[in-house]
Amino acid sequence: MIVSIIGWLILIYVGFVIFFYILMVTSAYRTLSKRKMLDDNMLEEDFKVNMFTKPVSILVPAYNEEVGIVESLHSLINLRYPESEIIVIDDGSTDDTADILIKKFKMKRIYRQVPSHLVTESIVSLHQSELHPKVFLLRKMNGGKADALNAGINLARYPYFCSIDGDSILDENSLLKVMRPIIASDGKVVAAGGNVRIANGNDIHLGSIVEHNIFRRPLVMMQIVEYLRAFMLGRIFLSEFNMVLIISGAFSVFSKKTVIEAGGYSPGVIGEDMELVVKVHELIRRKKTGERVEFVPEPVCWTEAPATLKVLRRQRRRWSQGLIESLWRHRHMTLNPKYGRIGLLAFPYFWLFEGFGALIELAGYLYIIFAFFTGGLNVEVAVLLMLALILYGSIFSSFSLLMDAWTTNNYTKASHILTLVLLALSETFWYRPLTLLWRIEGIFNFIRRKHVWGQMERKGLGRGETES
Repeated sequence: MIVSIIGWLILIYVGFVIFFYILMVTSAYRTLSKRKMLDDNMLEEDFKVNMFTKPVSILVPAYNEEVGIVESLHSLINLRYPESEIIVIDDGSTDDTADILIKKFKMKRIYRQVPSHLVTESIVSLHQSELHPKVFLLRKMNGGKADALNAGINLARYPYFCSIDGDSILDENSLLKVMRPIIASDGKVVAAGGNVRIANGNDIHLGSIVEHNIFRRPLVMMQIVEYLRAFMLGRIFLSEFNMVLIISGAFSVFSKKTVIEAGGYSPGVIGEDMELVVKVHELIRRKKTGERVEFVPEPVCWTEAPATLKVLRRQRRRWSQGLIESLWRHRHMTLNPKYGRIGLLAFPYFWLFEGFGALIELAGYLYIIFAFFTGGLNVEVAVLLMLALILYGSIFSSFSLLMDAWTTNNYTKASHILTLVLLALSETFWYRPLTLLWRIEGIFNFIRRKHVWGQMERKGLGRGETES
């Protein structure tokens, strides 16, 4: 009897998740339909020549990024934007990251006073490119990604900064796109996140994507599907109601003044990206300024995805631990009407569905397995639960793929779209259970206060990677 009740409770939970995903699909369709009717080229040119366009400092924290940093920097140099500077922060790398940059971009050492708005590890040296005078290299003692970004903020001269991972590639119009809501709102939008896609398999030359392909390894292709679902559905929906708690550190823009006032990035926190966004929301509600954090759905940033189970496990374990850590650090905001929709809706959603939802989902899988092998459980409930999990994990992923194909030109080959859709239908049976286990591992690491960052092993992005 008790076991049957547990099965029904799990089924009800999954039903709520499906309901929220239906809302997300509806919201995403409405938002993308509106954007599809706009003439992007006209908007880009309008903002490019607009006298109110804001100058931006682009910050690239780099630790042992010798494999991909040159391609990433080329993509930043190629950006179409009226006024910007690029600051690579070498966070005490033990490889040749700094030496490669100094040699490739003919950098010379310069001497400039770096303000101390935020406390960071010691600065070692500052270099400027002779080929591209707007490109700088800041070398410092190792302090982690958050500390490196804080050092970059201190050096930045402009009122907005864009953070991008050292292994990422930006489309040439990406900065214009992500700055649109900030410019259009006259500064009321204080942070904006861009859409992030998987770059593995794409043909890349001098920081630009020459041809879109897919990396024909199931583990990487499933991450393509997963990213599409997260960005095309979840974040579009949350952004519509100003409830975005996560904007990817791979590509995001912030008001420098707001971030300094919020205390900057938090060193020692695993999920420094989410932590900063939550701190910004808390500051906004405290000041009652009505400012917003938005997500920009256009595909603008391409990043290297883990190609092995070992590295993917590290990444997902870290993401899960970082999410729970930020929610716990700001637990006073949960169900607190003082923080509006962030406290009353966003925090409960993230606690229930993104945080501890992995435990409930895993219980659902275990229930199905026991029902199949013992026959002692409610088989009807188990069958319904299995169908619900397939709908949740696979069908909505397929919707995301089709919406992406409708609104973008990233995957133009029918064979690519068909391959990804078919693979999405298998997610429930192998990929989803794996990521659930890793997410739960992250939860237990948080409970044990075990801080394990793990290092992302890069293969680099460029030619010769395609397996299509």
